[in-house]
Amino acid sequence: MPRTTARPASTHPALIRPRPYPCGQRARPPRRTWQHGGVTAATHPTAFPQVPESPDDVLTGLDPEQREVATALHGPVCVLAGAGTGKTRAITHRIAYGVRAGILQPTSVLAVTFTNRAAGEMRGRLRQLGATGVQARTFHSAALRQLQYFWPKAVGGELPRLVERKVQLVAEAAARCRIRLDRGELRDVTGEIEWSKVTQTVPADYLAAATKADRETPRNPAETAQIYAVYEQLKQDRSVIDFEDVLLLTVGILQDRYDIAEQVRSQYQHFVVDEYQDVSPLQQRLLELWLGDRDTICVVGDASQTIYSFTGATPDHLLDFRTRHPRATVVKLVRDYRSTPQVVHLANGLLAKASGRAADHRLELRSQREPGPEPTYAEYPDEPSEAEGTARRVRKLIDSGVPASEIAVLFRTNGQSELYEQALADAAVPYQLRGAERFFERTEVREAGAAIRSAARFGNNDALLDDAVDVPSQVRAVLSTKGWTDNPPAGSGAVRDRWESLAALVRLAEDFTRAQPAATLADLVTELDERAAAQHAPTVQGVTLASLHAAKGLEWDAVFLVGLTEGMLPITYAKTDAQIEEERRLLYVGVTRAREHLGLSWALARSPGGRASRRASRFLNGLRPGSAAAGTHSAGGTGGIERKPAAPRRHRGPVYCRVCGRTLTGAGEVKLMRCEDCPSDMDEGLYERLRDWRGIQAKSLGQPAYCVFTDKTLIAIAEAVPADVGELARIAGVGVRKVNRFGTDVLAICAGQELGDEGEQASVDD
Repeated sequence: MPRTTARPASTHPALIRPRPYPCGQRARPPRRTWQHGGVTAATHPTAFPQVPESPDDVLTGLDPEQREVATALHGPVCVLAGAGTGKTRAITHRIAYGVRAGILQPTSVLAVTFTNRAAGEMRGRLRQLGATGVQARTFHSAALRQLQYFWPKAVGGELPRLVERKVQLVAEAAARCRIRLDRGELRDVTGEIEWSKVTQTVPADYLAAATKADRETPRNPAETAQIYAVYEQLKQDRSVIDFEDVLLLTVGILQDRYDIAEQVRSQYQHFVVDEYQDVSPLQQRLLELWLGDRDTICVVGDASQTIYSFTGATPDHLLDFRTRHPRATVVKLVRDYRSTPQVVHLANGLLAKASGRAADHRLELRSQREPGPEPTYAEYPDEPSEAEGTARRVRKLIDSGVPASEIAVLFRTNGQSELYEQALADAAVPYQLRGAERFFERTEVREAGAAIRSAARFGNNDALLDDAVDVPSQVRAVLSTKGWTDNPPAGSGAVRDRWESLAALVRLAEDFTRAQPAATLADLVTELDERAAAQHAPTVQGVTLASLHAAKGLEWDAVFLVGLTEGMLPITYAKTDAQIEEERRLLYVGVTRAREHLGLSWALARSPGGRASRRASRFLNGLRPGSAAAGTHSAGGTGGIERKPAAPRRHRGPVYCRVCGRTLTGAGEVKLMRCEDCPSDMDEGLYERLRDWRGIQAKSLGQPAYCVFTDKTLIAIAEAVPADVGELARIAGVGVRKVNRFGTDVLAICAGQELGDEGEQASVDD
């Protein structure tokens, strides 16, 4: 389940530090952020539409099934919504129509979802529709707010401090148990503790519960149970709670204190739950306590997108909804406004081969878009070739006019990203890692925010704004002092990254002014603060690299699904039928992220020259050309599979650690020519000189530092200290092209020679 980030009330994760209100004045309640819905015009309203004039106008533009959802305002409602069918549009219009028609009181509605971004998007759409005052929150956020309010009354004293990262506490618990965990085991044991808590399993019952659920435990279950017990004791000793405790404690108070439960129920009388297939038993229990004996609830979900069961989520609550609520209205949304018929055809074909309970309730999507290109399939001899081939395809799309921000490369595990980072860097393609540094935490964005705030305060005395006639021109004038220009800089490096961040703020100001023509620069500052608090960032140019799990809820014009081999998808540790079917659903989620272009690829070997023993994922059988069973037609398209030859490479056989002799498999280890854990003989001074030189080169070329050499390549150079071109070229991550561009400088630095301030400065055209 996606991690929600509930924050204590005292925390201000804003773009710019809030200014205190003058003495004696009460703080105004924060304005709700506006946000564009925007992916495709068919599934979402125009970016910033005018507020509908009447309740009936709220229904304008909905398709028949969406309209049925919007007007079903009484009793339980279950919306089965396939990918790309406009479910958020349907449920926000349902709430807005009820509020505008006077059927629902806005303050009595609680809409819950799973991420802060989704909740923020829902609030923004409701505001656009004229339904202000509705609470749209994550489960954790709603529970934390109630816990903070009722704790003094129910328990007394101050609510224990919330620990946002439990992994350090788990590590300490393991140490106290004299159990040594590596980084991967620590992460997995932490996951087991989270699963135990959302399934309401106490440490003493963990062994039996894990066995019953067929959990693939990272350690001996008895050891995990022991660490879990000590972890809970440590929290108690230090008076802290974790995210799961927020739900557990809220459930406990509502169960034990009838008066408090009734107070909550009198406040919230109508509930909407998004992504209901991802609800855990603990969240379901909390929802039941909020509801009491009422049935005024609308749930939205798709069993075919259940991909978080390892965290305790289960689609059973969605699939059993009619059993619990026999008179429920059930509406199916199957008109797919996101993807082309070709992409939808592949998605439907993938689910047609599914089995199990979720498969019995699958939705057959129907594309509403014009035809597009067929999905492409590519087979590569090894993983580096696959990464390089994908980067070339990405580059070709960008050159054809597809924005980099509308392209994604999706993989099964985060460990697969390094090869694609390197390949995109070598192809001079900007990228961003999903889950990396947040937009509003970037240095240039903080600096820009401070400058805009200063201009809003003192603009009347700032000559810079003399010729600015509106908010966008004021913002452009202010940001021109921070590096923004009308035209982007050449290249795709650090300078371009900074410009893209500033350009995103300029576009945001333009969109904001279109939505609110009378807005001032001070209004924009407030909006930026709200967005920063919700981490609702504007679009930044750059190809997205993300795991399939992290891609849930997102979409792009072009998607590349990579590493589609047996052992990776389905993942090796998926043993049971249920686990394998969840892996199929994960691929389905990946396929349905694509609007138009979809590429699927796999590699026959991990390393260059390795044995070609891998097979394409079983999920592609009958879908990729040539794999259909006799007498059947492939559901994945009419094109063929492109089989790519291996690029000329230096290492044709296994690569061995130069310290211990073990066979190396990881890309990072191959680059270093040693195991990660083996001792390094790196010349620290040489490494620092190489880093300094790299920074100068990156700045002069207008590229990120990693486009010159990655950190691991610099480490490998500093360890090998090459004396000539041949030795330098043999280092993984260098290659002929970079030898030609940077070899003279690197060899001079390795020889201890001094360079000029800018070295030999490689040509941008090389």
